Parts: sequence; structure tokens; C-alpha cells
Amino acid sequence: MKITFHGAARTVTGSQHLIEVNDHRILLDCGLYQGKRDESLRRNRNLPFDAASIDVMVLSHAHIDHSGNIPTLVKSGFRGDIVCTFATRDLCSTMLMDSGSIHERDAEFLNKKRARSGEPPIEPLYTIEDAVNSLESFAAVGYHRQREIAPGVYVTFLDAGHMLGSAIVVLDIEDRDVGRDVCLVFSGDLGRANIPILRDPESVDHADVLILESTYGDREHEPYFDSEKRLERIVNDTYRRGGALIIPAFAVGRTQQLVYTLHRMMVRRDIPALPVFVDSPLAINATSVFRLHPEAYDSEIRAFMLAEGDPFGFDSLVYTRSVEQSKELNFRRDPFIVISASGMAETGRILHHLRNRIEDPSNTILIVGWQAPDTLGRRLVEGVSPVRIFGEEYTVRARVEVINGFSGHADRSELLAWAAAISKRPRHTFLVHGEEAAALALADGLRTEAGYEDVAVPEMHQSFTI
Repeated sequence: MKITFHGAARTVTGSQHLIEVNDHRILLDCGLYQGKRDESLRRNRNLPFDAASIDVMVLSHAHIDHSGNIPTLVKSGFRGDIVCTFATRDLCSTMLMDSGSIHERDAEFLNKKRARSGEPPIEPLYTIEDAVNSLESFAAVGYHRQREIAPGVYVTFLDAGHMLGSAIVVLDIEDRDVGRDVCLVFSGDLGRANIPILRDPESVDHADVLILESTYGDREHEPYFDSEKRLERIVNDTYRRGGALIIPAFAVGRTQQLVYTLHRMMVRRDIPALPVFVDSPLAINATSVFRLHPEAYDSEIRAFMLAEGDPFGFDSLVYTRSVEQSKELNFRRDPFIVISASGMAETGRILHHLRNRIEDPSNTILIVGWQAPDTLGRRLVEGVSPVRIFGEEYTVRARVEVINGFSGHADRSELLAWAAAISKRPRHTFLVHGEEAAALALADGLRTEAGYEDVAVPEMHQSFTI
């Protein structure tokens, strides 16, 4: 058996891992590489393998860095099944179409500039139509239901607790070349215990080969309860100042988490019943998918639903789909909360809200997720002022607050605890989906604290024969 790491190797984007066994090729994830525009486009257009030679793909979850290049894969000749959970398939139906729309708009913007300089136009990476076509390849399987996906290769999904539908991929492989059975476990992205909405990540009994994420392999999160108390304080402080609370948030996962948390706080009378606006069409569509999949919920949210009804809907909550509804928020002078994409404040409707509110000290900008370098969100976290929005400079007078405890990724201690719970230690462990420092730090922790022996941090496109 051969494993090649074509993405998320010493970085956190573009998850793609190729397994070759029994004369078949199995691709784990097909995510978009996200970085500088030219490099990203080049990497994402040019798949590092022949798409037509891939027999089957297994998708751990719907986040774009894991699923976002599926339309390119299908457009390039892939004809096999894309095996995932039901919730992942439903989220991809929304997220991939949204991604296709973004690529179309990006190409249109670039082509206007290219036309002015006499350069030929470029094609988008893929279109909305390409995204829709790729959905025909999806084949959903429930958690804990084993399915044969290639000769002698059986997949089982366990709950990863990271986002709706996220899965730990367990491959039971009859390696016919060497005459032995191999259990390969791919963690996907692991979530955290005791986080609202989702069930806790499941553990595995044993693994011969482990591919483990390492996003926060060198960092710890603050306790979730502390994060909720800080959110409560920030809402109340902003309300007393008569200001607006502006939250850039990822449309899938973080937005629903915030809505549910605010709902519970209002029920408990911890915060006033402020108007709350979810201003993101993708977030609205994703929330509809959340409502379809109570099988992924934990017991707490199910009990809340019995007592209070829809966890993602309450009297003072408004989902603003149209541009006109979004623009109306500019004229509000009463305290309110707006949750809007993008989560790193780089594109989308959040930029309009920031432009209109960032110079008023009564307002608060709340950052609730990791911010990549060179993004507006990162500059706000670092206290940069003035900042540029739509090409103009704005002085940051609004308060900027940061809460890191809402992360959907396990931190260092949680990753080590999950790995230590595997009673039969893997013969080979590969750390992916982490910046180099984080992956190397987790590798050291696995060796010294969890008793792991063979731990590797692969380079991009590096292959290993098992």
C-alpha cells in the first residue's frame, strides 16, 4: 500500500491524500488550496494526479479546504463515487455552488483588468454548473454503516464532532499485495468535547496507520464556558453603550453556533432580547441544512428543541437574504447584533457593515475565529489602524474583541488525549493539516506523552510505502 500526501502537508489547506492499494486508487478529500491568488489558482487548476485514474473518493467533511476542488476533479475526468455522510452531501450542495459563484465573479473581475492591459481572458476554476454536475457523484452513507468502496477496502464513518456531518474515516483494508489486513484511520478535522450542537468526537479502538490533523498541535483553547461568559459580557457592554455588535463569522458552523448560543442566553435572560441579523445567504442555506440533520445533534440541543422549539430561530432573529435587507441595517441606530460572512472579513457583506460602523466607539467588532495573515480580520486582531476597506482608509474607533474558545478544532491537549485513547498504537502515524511548527510540536508530544514511535510530518507530494 502506498500513501501520497498531495495537500494539507505542512499547511492547513488543500486536503488531498492518495491511497493506492489492490490496484485501486482512493482519494481522501479534494480540498481547495487557499493562499496567494496566483499560486492558489495554479495549484487548484493542476491536480497532482490523473483525475480519471481515481477509482473512488472519500470526503471527511464539507469545509472548502476539504471539499472545494471536487468540481475540478469531476470536470477533469473523475467518474467514481464520492462517499461521505448525508449531512456532508447536503452541505456540499450549497457550499460548492457558492464556491462556483465566487470563482465566476473572481474571473469576471480579473478579466476586466486583463482586458484593459490587452491580456486574454481567463476561465474560472469552475462554475456553478460544474459544481452542480459534481453533486451527481455523491453517494451518502450513515455513521457506523460499513460499505465496500473498492476490492477489499471497507469504509466506516465515525463522528468527528468538528462540523455537521464531519467524519473520522476508518478504512479496513485487505492488502492483497502483502497478504495482511490494515486498519487505516483518517481523523479528518477533529472537534472538541462539550461544544454546543454537535456530539463529541468518537474514539477509535485501534489503528495500524493513522493520518491525524494537527491544526492546533502547539496551542490550547480557553474553556468553552469562559468564552460564553465573555460573549455575554461583550453583548451587554455594547448594549449599554447603545452600539452595534458586528461579528464576522464563517457561514457554516460558526454562525449556527453563535445563533444557538445567543438564543440560550436570551432564554436565560443573561442578555437582552436584541435584534439579531444573520446577513449571509450561504449561512441561511447552511442553517436550513442544519435543521434537516438532528441525527448529528448532542443531547443538550435536543432537550432545548423540546422546550424552546427551533434552536436557530427566535422572535428577535432575522435572516436577511436580499441585498436590500442588508443595506437597511446601515440606517439602524438602536443596539443590534449582525453576524455576517466572510469569517476573516475579506469579502462579502461584512465589509459593508464594518465600513459603516468601524469609526464609532459605541460599536464592537467581535472576532470569533482564526484569522489568516494578510487578512482584514488579522489586522483588526493586531490593532492596526487605519485599515483599508474597499480601497479607502478607516480609523478603527470601534472596540475590537477576540474570543478563541469557539473553535471547532481540537487543541493540543485534546488531540493528544484522542490519540492516547487508541489502545493499539499505530505502526505509522502521519500528521497533516497543520502549519509546520504546529505539526512538529504535536509529533513531539505524541512521542513523549502518548508513547507513539513512528510519527512523520510529510512534505508536499511525499509518498510512503506501508
